[in-house]
Amino acid sequence: VGPNAFLSPTSCVATPVQGRGKGSNGRLGEPIGSGRLLTCGPRSGLAQLSQGAQRESEMAEAAAGSFLQPLCWLWVLLCAGSWSLISGQATDVIQVPENGSANLPCKAIAGQGTPSRQEWRFQGSGTTEFVYFQNELTDNYKNRAVFHVNELVLNSVTRKDSGQYTCQVVGTKGLAENVVDLIVQVPPSKPKAQVPSSVTIGNKAVLMCVETDGSPRPTFRWYKNDIVMPVDPLTNTLFKNSSYKLDSKTGVLMFEPATSFDAGDYACEADNGVGPSQKSEAVHLEPTEVNVGGIVAAVVLLLIVFGLAGFGIWFAYSRGFFSKAQNQEVISRGASVSKIAQNMH
Repeated sequence: VGPNAFLSPTSCVATPVQGRGKGSNGRLGEPIGSGRLLTCGPRSGLAQLSQGAQRESEMAEAAAGSFLQPLCWLWVLLCAGSWSLISGQATDVIQVPENGSANLPCKAIAGQGTPSRQEWRFQGSGTTEFVYFQNELTDNYKNRAVFHVNELVLNSVTRKDSGQYTCQVVGTKGLAENVVDLIVQVPPSKPKAQVPSSVTIGNKAVLMCVETDGSPRPTFRWYKNDIVMPVDPLTNTLFKNSSYKLDSKTGVLMFEPATSFDAGDYACEADNGVGPSQKSEAVHLEPTEVNVGGIVAAVVLLLIVFGLAGFGIWFAYSRGFFSKAQNQEVISRGASVSKIAQNMH
């Protein structure tokens, strides 16, 4: 602060700024607090000081924005590049028949030169293991796999080999990997239609089509009296009076509620495009009404039994049967005591 700063009335203005700064028109300023600039000068120039400080603040913000914007774009590009590196290429899907050979490409080797490390991993249903590790095939694959730098060959594949294979390479371009989804084709076996043995009209009835061998997973159709049931019953006049839901992926057929119209012989069919489709045996479904008459008859019979039992107890008391029985028991006990006393003497 100059020597004449205190000779005339002065005023100070505190202005938010980015970073540190200096007042305009040669006036000195110093940062105070967090992000504020204190500028002092004659009261007559207060408005000009405020406007100048505001302009400096806007210029600082613009400069900061112009500096940060390229950094933001660089960050986005780096993130996108990292995600591309981690996620790798799109998954390849290979389908081969059971007992055949499968050639799994290692696209990650492209442009990597002589890799310093190359591995194959397998992930199936509940299983994760190495196929090729530390420059050799693992024990489970030594007798039925052949390793090449650009592919892995599996011989005599079975349904257990279905799963995801990952080739990971470390070379001149760093870490890279690609994924191969292997589907060993197995035709479906004969499914089994699980139909409830008894269904009451108005309740829910669930029918299931069970098939465990097909690969890929088969889709299912249901037949009623040898007629294909549509997924939506409203699309067919033969089934528009029925209210069911059919899931072709799981093979579940559900009637909610079951009606007398749903009675019939039901069979299901499994098909996965590998070999011929397979159809189950037909099972009969017979929804029945609630037997109100039978329930009433059972209740009446139960009441009669209770009534007869109550009458019998009353009759026994009225005839003194229970009293006589008790007297005889007392006399018998007394005789036993007397006999024991005589023996003691």
